[in-house]
Amino acid sequence: MTGQRTDAAVPDLAAALRTRGLRVTAQREHVFDAVRRLGHATPEQISEAVPGVDVTTVYRTLELLEELELVKHAHLGHGAPAYRPADDDHIHVVCHVCGSVVDAPDDLVDALAQRLHDEQGFTLDRSHFTVFGRCATCLAGEQKPPAQRSSHHHDH
Repeated sequence: MTGQRTDAAVPDLAAALRTRGLRVTAQREHVFDAVRRLGHATPEQISEAVPGVDVTTVYRTLELLEELELVKHAHLGHGAPAYRPADDDHIHVVCHVCGSVVDAPDDLVDALAQRLHDEQGFTLDRSHFTVFGRCATCLAGEQKPPAQRSSHHHDH
């Protein structure tokens, strides 16, 4: 999904900051641009993608951008959350073995969300909905005869 957005679809960072009485800084712009460019990225990955901006500044900026509702975070495994643009509201499917992240179809949990709403008055936050399992590639690797399997093991 990255790289498919047009500039017209990009939320106005400057307007959001000025509404709160905050300045537009190059660091804030660079962090916001990196989130949009990378799609699902941890603060450390964002820091690596933005030379000259230390990871502490990245964390502070991500917190501010989330308050401004320009980015959202999701927990795609153990460790730091991954950040993505706020308008990118899809379900994540994460492989426990290789860590790959796939964006699932938007309607994947519609029936679940509707049932929770109808039966319990509960509104599902799709941005925090992550499904874990094993991808086809890793599953195929596990089904090889033992002599052909890699000796590489993952501890969970």
